[in-house]
Amino acid sequence: MRDLKQLSLFASQPTTPEEIARHTPLKATIGLFQQFLVKEGKSDHTVKAFTSDLQLVAERLGEDTPVGEFTTSMLNDFLHWLEYGRDVPCSRKSYARRVTTVKVYFKWLYAIGAIPHDPAKAVLQRSGPAPLADILTMPQMRAAIEFSQRMRKGQAQDYRPEMLLRLLLDTGIKKSEAMLLTPRDIDRLNPHQTLLIVRHKSRNVYRERRIEIDPDWVKLLDLYLDQYTPKDTIFNCTSRNLEYILTDIGKGAGIEPKLSFEMLRWTCAVRDFRQGMDEQLIREKLGLSKISWHETGTKIKRLAALAEDQEKGIRRLARAGV
Repeated sequence: MRDLKQLSLFASQPTTPEEIARHTPLKATIGLFQQFLVKEGKSDHTVKAFTSDLQLVAERLGEDTPVGEFTTSMLNDFLHWLEYGRDVPCSRKSYARRVTTVKVYFKWLYAIGAIPHDPAKAVLQRSGPAPLADILTMPQMRAAIEFSQRMRKGQAQDYRPEMLLRLLLDTGIKKSEAMLLTPRDIDRLNPHQTLLIVRHKSRNVYRERRIEIDPDWVKLLDLYLDQYTPKDTIFNCTSRNLEYILTDIGKGAGIEPKLSFEMLRWTCAVRDFRQGMDEQLIREKLGLSKISWHETGTKIKRLAALAEDQEKGIRRLARAGV
């Protein structure tokens, strides 16, 4: 019945999601879609990327096209054009993100009742699934920690490599989140449960979540703070320096491919899943929306199954004396 409400006023310039109807042109919905993404906790980078993707849809299919006129066939043609008809290379990662943008956008329109069905639900994935992330095995985790403990700062042990490594293995936080941490973000009030307060900045709005962390890591943090005496944030260096530290740890521990923030984030998530942590808690720990979790959760389960199969194979070889 929404189409009957003051068509001349709301058709082209809706000011709220409730005012969007199937005859509303795509270009008039982009601002409200951006607001939706912000409310979902998406980063500035994600909002800009999704907006750029929608502008590509508008470029190809028409910015004045009413949202109710889009079909699955039209969207598949658009994705085919991205890969083969546009004079700009489209990497697997970019293609996958643009598919996600289209799916999230039309799912949102359907959820708010603006369109009678979701045309993006059945769009084709022409490029195939992206490869699964690399994660560390238990022996690799032990090797990385042991090597980080041997890294030096002058004649003394350098506490930063081990502190950084164990922080990421324990919490799975992103690089940008690690760079915002301050000593005040360690909640030590409860002697039986130490919490890490992780702040995420989205469009100048800070959101936070609390992650339980090993008290032994806090002892390591104090050693690091005494050694480096940072003035504000815990890491008083650039994020590139932290990447170099992880690379050095990986090389020293004989780990391939390159050790990174992303690898440690996936490793943390898979380990938590295999240890029986509830999926909702893992999602909240990683700071993911329900929409993002659908794909990420599936990948975590696949990685956990692969890790289990690998360990079973190793145990079989050990029993056989190989």
